[in-house]
Amino acid sequence: MIRGFFVIVSLLLGGMASCRAQSLEAFKQRLQQPVSPAAAGSAQIAVTEYGDAAQAVVEASRSVPHRRTIKGYRVCIFADNGQDARARADAALALFRESYPGIRGYKVYDAPYFRVTVGDCLTAEEAIILKGRVAAIFPKAFPKSEMLSLYDFLN
Repeated sequence: MIRGFFVIVSLLLGGMASCRAQSLEAFKQRLQQPVSPAAAGSAQIAVTEYGDAAQAVVEASRSVPHRRTIKGYRVCIFADNGQDARARADAALALFRESYPGIRGYKVYDAPYFRVTVGDCLTAEEAIILKGRVAAIFPKAFPKSEMLSLYDFLN
């Protein structure tokens, strides 16, 4: 969990070089905000930056400026190549967005298949947990390794 947090922080800091609207302070403020209004009164989060972590991340991001993707995982909830595959992919994505509004979904045409994948997971374990969450509505869902854009984690 901590490793995943540091990976996300490093990805965010690495992407900040090309995205000036993001700042470390803005990221810290977003981390301190509750996930839902109902949780606002029950918990507090303190963000502490240890040592030279931010400087190390900035230096590492400068050493690999061309790397804009990272190996990650998504959960595939739909894959088909039939005549009505596009319409069914749109319907699956719409159902997913309605059922899980906080999780991103992606429709991709990779000839000859239309695929709908969801989530932006750094580890296979996160993808398996997400698969478990969506399995009630999408019983044929499965985790899939993909190259994820750093910008998927910024927004």
